[in-house]
Amino acid sequence: MRPTARLLLGLALVGALTACGGSDDDAPVNDDGGGDADLAALGNDEVPDCPFTAEQVSDLVGTPLREDGSCYFIDGVAIVQATMSSQLAGATTYDYSRGQADERFDRVADLDRGDMGYLGVGDVEGEAVLIQGSGSYTINVSSLGGGADGLEAALTALLDAIPS
Repeated sequence: MRPTARLLLGLALVGALTACGGSDDDAPVNDDGGGDADLAALGNDEVPDCPFTAEQVSDLVGTPLREDGSCYFIDGVAIVQATMSSQLAGATTYDYSRGQADERFDRVADLDRGDMGYLGVGDVEGEAVLIQGSGSYTINVSSLGGGADGLEAALTALLDAIPS
């Protein structure tokens, strides 16, 4: 499933739980009726632009790639895709995405930058999520070679290229 589809699925699940009255009994109650204000406090709602060009991605991952869509880079086999969303959207779906990463990848580690984030890798695919004040970034890579270590190095280089 493409990252955009996963994000939309996550947002749909959050919306469905809210519409069905799903709640967390331990969640704080907001008596002022300002639920939207509470969500807005999570961060901005600006969606950043793609932080990469095809040339930059090719240099960072060591494989010549061409752009084949909005922030989607391929060479026929290898894929690098970045999906951007607002800080608010990223924070809203983070726990779900992190839980899915724990199930999908052999290694998952928290990032030590931004508000929250993780990097997960397996043998042929990997994912990094970075949520910070300027927005949220989900980067998916596959078939770059080098196994989990190569994918981790590629994702780390891509994350380092995203401005703080």
